[in-house]
Amino acid sequence: MDYNADNVFAKILRGEIPCNKIYEDDHALAFYDINPKAKIHALVICKALLTDYSDFINHADEHEITGFMRAIYKTIEILGVEEDGYRLVFNKGNNGGQEVPHLHAHILGGEKLSTNL
Repeated sequence: MDYNADNVFAKILRGEIPCNKIYEDDHALAFYDINPKAKIHALVICKALLTDYSDFINHADEHEITGFMRAIYKTIEILGVEEDGYRLVFNKGNNGGQEVPHLHAHILGGEKLSTNL
């Protein structure tokens, strides 16, 4: 899948669409999901222009991979869900439920989450 620079997350990264920012560094931007699936639902989007987790693993360099994963953990700390637990989700493709073709992780927590996956 080719990267589409007109996707909503690319527009958020460029500042064309606002977000409720939680954290930002050189590798990622974290913000609250506008359609939350849990009491706490944040998205962490990669600043590298990658479509999904497979694209990330196959094309990102070690600094991008490490930086993005650390940004996810920093967001978890800021959200205060580390101790009680959270769910970390990467969706890929149509069957995986990926709605935006830009690498992102969902952090869900703040309540007991269903074990029905």
